[in-house]
Amino acid sequence: MRFLNFRVAGAFLLACVLALAALAQTGGKGRGFDTARMDREAAACTDFYQFANGTWLKTTEIPAAFSSWGSFNILAENNRTTLRQILDESAKNTKAKAGTNEQKVGDFYATCMDEGKRETEGAKPLAPYLARIDKVNDLKGVQNEIIAFHRSGLPILFGFGSLPDLKNSSMVMGFAGQGGLSLPNKDYYAKTDEKSVKLRADFVQHMTNVFQLLGDSAEQAAKNAQTVMSIETRLAQNSRGPIELRDPTTQYHMLNTGDLDHLTPHFSWGAYFVGLGLQKEMRINMAHPEFFEAADKLLAEVPVADWKTYMRWNLVNATAGALSSKFETENFNFFGKTLSGRKEQYPTWRRCTSAADANLGEALGQVYVARAFTPESKARMQTMIGNLVAAFRARAEKANWMSEETRKAALAKLATFKQKIGYPDKWIDYSRLTISRDSYAANVIHASEFAQARDLAKIGKPVDRTEWGMTPPTVNAGYNPLNNDISFPAGILQPPFFNPDADDAINYGSIGAVIGHEITHGFDDEGAKFDLAGNLKDWWTPADLKSFQARSECVVKQFDAFEVEPGLKMQGKLVSGESIADLGGLTVAYEALQKSMEGKPRPASIDGLTPEQRFFLGWAQVWASKFTPEIARLITQSDPHPLSRFRVNGPLSNMPEFASAFQCKVGDAMVRPKEERCQVW
Repeated sequence: MRFLNFRVAGAFLLACVLALAALAQTGGKGRGFDTARMDREAAACTDFYQFANGTWLKTTEIPAAFSSWGSFNILAENNRTTLRQILDESAKNTKAKAGTNEQKVGDFYATCMDEGKRETEGAKPLAPYLARIDKVNDLKGVQNEIIAFHRSGLPILFGFGSLPDLKNSSMVMGFAGQGGLSLPNKDYYAKTDEKSVKLRADFVQHMTNVFQLLGDSAEQAAKNAQTVMSIETRLAQNSRGPIELRDPTTQYHMLNTGDLDHLTPHFSWGAYFVGLGLQKEMRINMAHPEFFEAADKLLAEVPVADWKTYMRWNLVNATAGALSSKFETENFNFFGKTLSGRKEQYPTWRRCTSAADANLGEALGQVYVARAFTPESKARMQTMIGNLVAAFRARAEKANWMSEETRKAALAKLATFKQKIGYPDKWIDYSRLTISRDSYAANVIHASEFAQARDLAKIGKPVDRTEWGMTPPTVNAGYNPLNNDISFPAGILQPPFFNPDADDAINYGSIGAVIGHEITHGFDDEGAKFDLAGNLKDWWTPADLKSFQARSECVVKQFDAFEVEPGLKMQGKLVSGESIADLGGLTVAYEALQKSMEGKPRPASIDGLTPEQRFFLGWAQVWASKFTPEIARLITQSDPHPLSRFRVNGPLSNMPEFASAFQCKVGDAMVRPKEERCQVW
């Protein structure tokens, strides 16, 4: 979980009727896996990912609107179809009582779907904001616009919001972090290989096109694009990379208003806080002081006219999806096609369901949960989580590399794990949010302002630990080290991840391993830095910490060796947290499965596969995915999650249980020599 990074990367998810139909036919009662996906000619002991998914990989094409396709996408699109039905019904109900969630959800979706009105409006919704930027004539005016952007929840220059205090997790603090970049991370501005150079040229051309859409001449638009690129490149030079952003211990610098003003003499933090509706005298966490020092120098050195250009770009870049098709298409041509490898834009209904989920997710989620999530699913999940926690506890109790002092602290942390299943117990109150059928762009901005005001209002107050960070339809799961809790939205608690009709072997290999993965996150190289209360605190003895780091480094070295394409390898330090969690999750899920079979007749083989083999097959088929070359490179350079093939083969090659299940021998590619195997937990 990247809880200290303000940049949110949208990844995969979307629809294909044929794929959904195929999913509906996958497996059957008592199975939950698909033998038709397998490549029986591939050797399980050489490449298990290919063995489990080879036929599917050979016959499946990535739908043109997608940058990747796999189990996550298919399930997400199934969920999205349900959301579309809900939203279509809500949009047709023009008599919903004003101010109700139904009225707001319906009006938001209706304005998004009204393409004719959006075409007529063009960039007109931005006119008041552009006029305000045009009036800026000094550095104070630049700061006032930064305040206005941030008050509306629009990104510019840096990120600011609320976050639990890393060393007092019961209280919410203000948090300022690096930002201001349009490309995924700092490396995109610095690498000199041919692909990176071309990507930057394409980005500059994209910005040129956008400025022309705003009415600039071709010559002025090209000049403006270079201006933005120059500012962002200088910001990138003083930003931290994805690996550095994984270390919370280097991102805690509590400063008061006076300290902040001393650090950035050209930016008044007191005025900034007051402009956001906060107290002038504040004490916040400035996570990346070196970035703010550099940004302050930029404020002093870059002409005001150039800052106005930078603000115009940030405004339209943040809102392009709510404007007419010219802006939306130009945005897609770079961020969708060039950066991610997608061939087509998503259909309007799909973009609008995503927008409704992003902006009114819990209002929409209440209806979704009523239709798509059963109490029985929640009860079975609670049982499985209990079994997985027990399995992890048993491993921690037996870990011979850990002292009793550290073991006691680890078990205490595990005992306080909280679980969130399906949906929140308390829903967001949207009564202060104004949504109408007048303008989609206005609705998007109002929703952003509402979310930002709600976020800022938390600063200085006790943490509400009942809040969720994901909406109910989300196909994902998560661990929050600041709350020491694990979350499983309703969206992921469906086949192929969780199948009430499947046998235990498949469920433990799929959702069971996912549960184990999230539990292990509490003890990976990031989670291990937080105590049972969610505070950033060292609870390890020096000797145990050294042993833990050595075990973690084993995983880093293994993933450093995986090659994505010639000249591009996985970054072990970037993916170590997820990879430690995968290995730990699979290990405890396997042990939980074995425990569940004790004292019972041994389950029969299905399609010639033993329970143990089905367990590993369940894991491998969950991760079946295809990626465009562009998105594979982006994930490798920016995402802490390894690509699917490595998520499967990587941890399994360390597990004697896997080798035993498929009769693999030392010397096979899927069996590492004992001295090279990694085992963290």
